[in-house]
Parts: sequence; structure tokens; C-alpha cells
Amino acid sequence: MKYSLKEIKIILASQSKVRKEILDKNNINCVVEKSNVDEDSVKKSLLNEGAPPEIISKNLAELKANKISEKKNGEIVIGADSVIDLEGEIISKPLDRKEALNILKKLNGKKHYLISSVCISKNGSMIWNYTDKAALTMKKMSDEELKEYLEKISDEALYAYNVYQIEGEGRSLFSKIEGDEDTIMGLPVKKIKEYINSL
Repeated sequence: MKYSLKEIKIILASQSKVRKEILDKNNINCVVEKSNVDEDSVKKSLLNEGAPPEIISKNLAELKANKISEKKNGEIVIGADSVIDLEGEIISKPLDRKEALNILKKLNGKKHYLISSVCISKNGSMIWNYTDKAALTMKKMSDEELKEYLEKISDEALYAYNVYQIEGEGRSLFSKIEGDEDTIMGLPVKKIKEYINSL
């Protein structure tokens, strides 16, 4: 039986406003439910095991989706996660503006990778997953320029979009962007649509 995107009830295991906006723009009906996965401890454990960034991103997306899916019999649950890989170092979201400035200083003038994973689960198990990678090269900027950039960004945008908001002010930080914009924003939605349309 062929479903349209609007006919399928989907749960997004994330409180990310950005991901919800991406799904809404693509006519994918979803309700949001927080997974409450302890991301930091999972990330730490995987890093200690020597897991590469792609595996960390995929495992976190799967954990989020499975946790909600276990309680929602027969429903489709989407989990997603994104990590920044700077020369093998995983950069996490900033907790405050001082940390945001330090992250920008680390990325300054360098190429890094933004890895986004998405997992779809049903009845507590993953039924599909996809990981995509984008490369971003940041311009060489002075500390003053970095501070001026941060002053333009609201707290909400800063903590929702990591340290850069690619569809807004953040684009000005980069000399080169290679990859899918939805991936950079945290959700490779084209692949999700392909999968849902195949159901």
C-alpha cells in the first residue's frame, strides 16, 4: 500500500526546532518527543572506545529513535544527530558564549566536517539509517571579527544551530561549503523522503 508523506504519522525524537522546521517545510507531518538520551556520556564512552565521528553520530541517532520507538508500538520514529569533526576531534555544542568563541577560534581558518545521521525505528528497532557528511572551510578571521559575529547571533540561534547558522549570519564565516545544506542544518531530509516514499 502506497502512503503519501502526509498520511504517515511520524514522531521526531528530538527537541531541535531546526529539524522540526525542515520536516515541516518538506510536508512531513510529525510530532516532537524528547528522547532524554544522555548524549554526553554516550559520546564519551564511544570516544574512549576509539569510535570514528560517523559511528558516534549514527549511534546517537539510533539510540534516540529506539528509546521513543520502544514505547510507541507500530509508529515510525526519526532520530537524528550531528557532530563536528575537526581533524579527528569531536566538537560539541557550546554551553555558553565563552565556549562558543573558543570553538570558533579552533575552527578559524581550517576545514572541518559536519556529519549528520538519521535513523528511523519501529517497535524499538532501527529499520533504516543514513549518514551524510559536508565539508566547511572557515575564513581566517581576527578575534575581534569572531566576537562581532557572535554579538549578531541570538542565544536561541547559537544553541540551536551550534556555533554557526548556515542559512543566516553563519554563511559569512565560510570561504567554501561543500555538501548538502539540510545535512549541515542537521537532517538529510531528501533521503528520509526517499525512504518514506518507498514504504
